[in-house]
Amino acid sequence: MAIPIAVTIAGSDSGGGAGIQADLKSFSANGVYGASVITALTAQNTLGVSGIHPVPADFVTAQIDAVFSDLAVAAVKIGMVAQRPVIEAIADGLARWSPPYVVLDPVMVATSGDRLIDDDCVDALRTRLIPRARIITPNLPEAAALLDEEMAADQAAIERQGNELLALGCDAVLIKGGHGEGPTSTDYLFSAAGTLALMAPRITTRNTHGTGCSLSSAIASHLARGEDLDVAVGHAKAWVSEAIAAADRLDIGKGHGPIHHFHAFE
Repeated sequence: MAIPIAVTIAGSDSGGGAGIQADLKSFSANGVYGASVITALTAQNTLGVSGIHPVPADFVTAQIDAVFSDLAVAAVKIGMVAQRPVIEAIADGLARWSPPYVVLDPVMVATSGDRLIDDDCVDALRTRLIPRARIITPNLPEAAALLDEEMAADQAAIERQGNELLALGCDAVLIKGGHGEGPTSTDYLFSAAGTLALMAPRITTRNTHGTGCSLSSAIASHLARGEDLDVAVGHAKAWVSEAIAAADRLDIGKGHGPIHHFHAFE
C-alpha cells in the first residue's frame, strides 16, 4: 500500500528545530512521506535567528509545480510566509493543484511578542490562504493579530475569536493554549460541529522550539492518512505533548532546544 504524501510550504531552519526541518521530521514520525517547498532560508540555531534570505515568488511557484505535477499530494502544511507575492504564489498554486487538505499555521508573532509579518501580508493571509484551509492553527497571540485585537484573556474571549476566525472561510480553527497559564494547556477546536476543548498537562521545559510547526505538520499527516479532522487533531496533540515531555532527553544547542520528534522510536 502506498504511503501518503504530505508537503510542507515553509521556511528552512538551519538549526533543524523548526520550519521545514521540523515539518519533515513530523511527517516521518507520523507515518507519511514528506516533500517540501521552501519559502525562505534562515541562518539560525537554538539561540536565535541571525539572517533571513527570502526565496523569490517565481521560484516558490516552480517548486510547487515540480512537486505537485509528480507526487500524489494528500495534504499540505503551510508555515511562515512573510512576503505578499509568495502568499499570492502559494494561493495560486493551491487553486491550480487542489490538494485535498490544507493546514495553515499562521506564524505571525515571535516568542518575544514581535510581529514577524506586516499588515499587507496579514491581509493576504486572511483573504487568499485562510479561505483555502481545512484548518488554521494560530496560537493566542496569532489569533489576536489575525483579528487586529488584543490577546484573549479568558475562555469567553477565546471562543469569540475562534468563531470570528472561522467566519473568514476556513473549515476549522485550532487556537493553541501554550501561551496561557496554569497546570493545564488547553487548545480549542472550532468548526461547524461546535467547540471542542483539548486539554493536556502543561510541561515545564525550555526545549519547545518548533512546537507549533510540528503540531500543524502532525495534523496534516493524520489528515493525509484519511482520519477525520477531530481525530487527526487529537492524535497530533497527543503526539506533540509526548514530544515535548521527551525534549529534555535531547541535548541540542545552548538555547531553546527542539522537541523530540522521534521519542517513540527510542
